[in-house]
Amino acid sequence: MANLHMVARSVVVVMMLGGAVAACSSSPTRESTGEYIDSAAITTKVKAELIKDPVTKAGQISVETFRDVVQLSGFVDNAQARTRAEQIARNVQGVRAVRNDLVVK
Repeated sequence: MANLHMVARSVVVVMMLGGAVAACSSSPTRESTGEYIDSAAITTKVKAELIKDPVTKAGQISVETFRDVVQLSGFVDNAQARTRAEQIARNVQGVRAVRNDLVVK
């Protein structure tokens, strides 16, 4: 009987650990915990560089990162600012690609 309780406890522990590991894994539409943290760091770096640049108006540019791909969206005053924002994002360490969805107004 004690042996049965021990087996039941072991099964419960394995199921709980399996659930915890599954919650940290990624899927095609969801980043793992580590990927999410990396993406947040890249987003922060890109935003900081956009703020430092005199050509881009960082307040009008939204930055999102998913699996090291940065998406820029929002509005800029001219084509030069659009190009410059993309260039800044591409130069940030860890960025694999940039989707430039900025609109010149």
